[in-house]
Amino acid sequence: MNPSFSYSHLLEAAFQEDLPEGDVTSDPLIDPSWIVTANLKAKEDLVLSGSELFQEALLWQHPDLKITWHFKDGDFVYERQTICQIEGPALPLLKAERVALNYLGKLSGIATLTRCFVEKLQGTKTFILDTRKTTPGLRVLEKKAVRDGGGKNHRMSLSDAVLIKDNHLRAAGGLTAAVEKIRKAGASWIEVECSTLDEVREAVALKVQRVLLDNMDLDLMKTCLEVIPADVETEASGNMSLERVRSVADLGVNFISVGQITHSAPTADLSLLFDWSETR
Repeated sequence: MNPSFSYSHLLEAAFQEDLPEGDVTSDPLIDPSWIVTANLKAKEDLVLSGSELFQEALLWQHPDLKITWHFKDGDFVYERQTICQIEGPALPLLKAERVALNYLGKLSGIATLTRCFVEKLQGTKTFILDTRKTTPGLRVLEKKAVRDGGGKNHRMSLSDAVLIKDNHLRAAGGLTAAVEKIRKAGASWIEVECSTLDEVREAVALKVQRVLLDNMDLDLMKTCLEVIPADVETEASGNMSLERVRSVADLGVNFISVGQITHSAPTADLSLLFDWSETR
């Protein structure tokens, strides 16, 4: 993960949202001196991601909580397994619980769905990529979750790499004009989104570094791949479901980008179980 990334702005906003004036239920009921043990449990099979943010959320409420991890990010966890154990004051742990679980469930859900896509491609040379269809402010974490699930990251931001898409083509007056203008601006690596065979041929003639085959059916994609030389990378995108992704990979594309893994991944089901019988 980007070493300059800080959790502080996320957690400050999250706890201000969840505890604007304290916890009006727990504050009267829970003695601040009570010490408890709590176990983080998987309620379904999942791939873990977000453990560091989960831990930071707990420690935000109380820096002396003792957290013992049994799994790390990227590990597969089976239903009912204990992911970590936490010991410390009950009141701050209750206040941190929902924020910490929300982050962990979201990120583990992304990692788990990514793993499902990656497993569909076993035996091929195709890699799963994410997109920029991420939650604003959480992109670094969501893209790390993709890596935890076995996928690879596309560009992190618009500053990272050139990707000429349909609106760029219209604004520039066509594919050739767009590529020439980008090259004049100093770019040495260019990816172009193509939706027709003619666009693919034009991109190949311009010697771009990667051709993105956008929303094509299998027959058109196969025809396009036949005219793209081996030294040009290929990426397929659009309507990539778990049911379809293997048939696309079997055509021989280098990459398949899947927006679903970040924008529509189900939240992984996790629970923090408190052992009140040993409260002291």
